[in-house]
Amino acid sequence: MSDLFAASGLDKSGPRPLADRLRPTTLAEVAGQEHLTGPDGALTRLVASGTVGSLIFWGPPGTGKTTVARLLAGLVDLGFEQISAIFSGVADLKKVFEAARGRRLGGRGTLLFVDEIHRFNRAQLDAFLPVMEDGTITLIGATTENPSFALNAALLSRARVLTFKSLDEGSLLFLLGRAEVLEGRELPLTPEARLALARFADGDGRAVLTLAEEIWRAAKPGEILDEHGLSDVIQRRAPIYDKAQDGHYNLISALHKTIRGSDPDAALYYFARMLDAGEDPRFLARRLVRMAVEDIGLADPQALVHARAAAETYEQLGTPEGELALANCVIYLATAPKSNAAYTAYKAAVRVAKERGSLTPPKTILNAPTKLMREEGYGANYAYDHDQPDAFSGQNYWPDALGRQRFYDPPERGFEREIRKRLEYWERLRQERGE
Repeated sequence: MSDLFAASGLDKSGPRPLADRLRPTTLAEVAGQEHLTGPDGALTRLVASGTVGSLIFWGPPGTGKTTVARLLAGLVDLGFEQISAIFSGVADLKKVFEAARGRRLGGRGTLLFVDEIHRFNRAQLDAFLPVMEDGTITLIGATTENPSFALNAALLSRARVLTFKSLDEGSLLFLLGRAEVLEGRELPLTPEARLALARFADGDGRAVLTLAEEIWRAAKPGEILDEHGLSDVIQRRAPIYDKAQDGHYNLISALHKTIRGSDPDAALYYFARMLDAGEDPRFLARRLVRMAVEDIGLADPQALVHARAAAETYEQLGTPEGELALANCVIYLATAPKSNAAYTAYKAAVRVAKERGSLTPPKTILNAPTKLMREEGYGANYAYDHDQPDAFSGQNYWPDALGRQRFYDPPERGFEREIRKRLEYWERLRQERGE
């Protein structure tokens, strides 16, 4: 089976994009993945052993996953087959497997590279299991999605996951240098614009080379583009972000933890990143309310009020005006005193309630609407707190079989400092009154 490049006409006889012409021919030439392809990299060690097991390549687009898979096939003397989960179905898989079985009868194995493997459904992924187990194919699957969620456990148990990193600025600039050598000309950019170009690529090696081609096409003879001129030519690349996948979860986790960590500037940065990528502000508003409850709680009771008000303001004003209210809330929550004491207390109470079963409250605090219940002691000796000194009776309200418990332990910060003083005061009164 021909590979996707040949099938699409991108062979050596036709015009080829710069990214394809610069495709590395050795593992050492792969940029930005030294942890895998360097002298002590995981893949380098595998190649040195002479065998390669099934692998899952996980990483952002344009980080070299396809290139490395093709190189590995040559290095370990395996027949190479490539399919894309976007365009392939069960019939295509059967053809590939039959070809691999025929190759195996001839004494040669097959490396099957599956691009976008997360696009296959569970049944299609299960089809790989028998041919992986009997050695018919060595699978290399590439995915931009977290394998833990995108692939089934049976497949993951038979393959090793290797993570590809986004290319840093140094790696992207290295690729631009290689492109200039190949083209025999320099990019018509100022040093500042050159750095900006690397940033525009957002860690994607294929993207930076595609953008370089656009610049060479667009620049007039003798023209040197500055940052402003660069932005006019290439406009703006959409951030790498999928609201339903890893980008979404990674950034909301970062936002939550920077607010919890009381860093308003970092929190604003991740908040802006999510808005810039097209995240629904209503989702952010809901999460801010959650943070106010979970991480600030009673240390600042106004935090929840602010979060709710920000959410309502956004609903009233919409985008972009309402986003400022959410930004204000981000700053307020990040700078508020933090406490999860109420959250912890609630979880502890839930756990005890589940573990200890249906314990009956003391009869003292049960209502007695009937004569029979009064005769049974319901409501007997109940002390009405408002009739007691300090409006506090200090009675025991816990089931006899459980005894007094303590779930809520407010810290000495924020508003909870005052709550702690009250609790300590009431505890002294209980002891004085023998409760």
